[in-house]
Amino acid sequence: MPSKRLSLTNERGQKLAARVDLPLRRQASSFALVAHCFTCSKDYRALSIIAEELTHAGIGVVRLDFTGLGQSEGEFAETTFSTNVADLVAATAQIEDEYGPVELMMGHSLGGAAAILATEQLDDVRAVATIGAPSRPVHVRQHFEDHVDEVLEEGEAVVEIAGREFKVRREFIEDLKTNHMRDALGELGRPILVMHGPRDEIVDIDHAARIFRAARHPRSFISLDDADHLLSDPDDARYAGHTIASWASRYLTVETIDEWRAEGPQNAARTEEKMRTEIIANGFPIFADEPRDHGGTDSAPKPHDYLSAALASCTTMTLRMYADRKGWPLEAANAYVDHRRVKPDDGDPFDRFDCRIELEGELDDDQRDRMLEIASRCPVHRTLESTTEVHTELADDG
Repeated sequence: MPSKRLSLTNERGQKLAARVDLPLRRQASSFALVAHCFTCSKDYRALSIIAEELTHAGIGVVRLDFTGLGQSEGEFAETTFSTNVADLVAATAQIEDEYGPVELMMGHSLGGAAAILATEQLDDVRAVATIGAPSRPVHVRQHFEDHVDEVLEEGEAVVEIAGREFKVRREFIEDLKTNHMRDALGELGRPILVMHGPRDEIVDIDHAARIFRAARHPRSFISLDDADHLLSDPDDARYAGHTIASWASRYLTVETIDEWRAEGPQNAARTEEKMRTEIIANGFPIFADEPRDHGGTDSAPKPHDYLSAALASCTTMTLRMYADRKGWPLEAANAYVDHRRVKPDDGDPFDRFDCRIELEGELDDDQRDRMLEIASRCPVHRTLESTTEVHTELADDG
């Protein structure tokens, strides 16, 4: 996913560091604004993975650092939960002016609660999704419960959260009590997706139940099973992102495959981290990867797997077309292709594709023999056996 830095401004005139992630070779017709968890940042790995899944579905994504966190201006001690909500509201207007409409609000943990309250103030947001969100913002006090009395008595105190020190003031604690999630959920009037892990040890699953009960339909709940609160396993983050993208597509303005194709050639690939590669094949989104022992993450087929699959699919399509034209009783054609690199003792190495074909139906021996001949005439088979030429050049820097 193409990604670049973005500078936004909050209602107090402070700069908010953000990152905009765009679909590969497509124009995003709608955007999602993502709110991070308490004391986290926009660059948290799980959020990057979720953004990748959303952009792959044609949804643009903006991730921002709340005031006083990450690379944003301001002091954390001067912020409250309400200022987080205000950051989201202010960012939405600027994103719409520069890129397009924010139609999906998404938040992780306390960011999920902020996403709900921000959505209540934003008429153009069509849906909201939360991951591991508390049903009451005051729940965040558990991170510094031992210091609450000190903060209330002294006005402020330095607390340690996730190995880092933060200054928390009385205003922060008092503000947590003034935000009423139940009222906001009851008046939301937008589809909501609640995702939560039953074994979440930071925000108990009961919070998800309270959010779900307070919300109105259309409302959805999806369990994250064994995922921890921070979605530290990339597979859990990828599942969450893919699920949100699929769910949100019912409510957002997302271009169709035909609309993507109308923009021009739609065969493209982009590799950013390790070997995991985003691909657009004639407008259809897919991924490619390599095994871990080859520097990949083993999360998708290898490029040669797609080449083998192309041969297999083209073979069965060709057989289907031929049998239909002849009126033969072919019920189904199956092709199994294995690829290997052959290194003979004498001569140059070469690539070999072994294709095994299964034909289902009452075909006689002559028909089966003819089908075997036809299989070798499929377009991909001919391409692989022909002399091909690939011309590669660098694109202009602009």
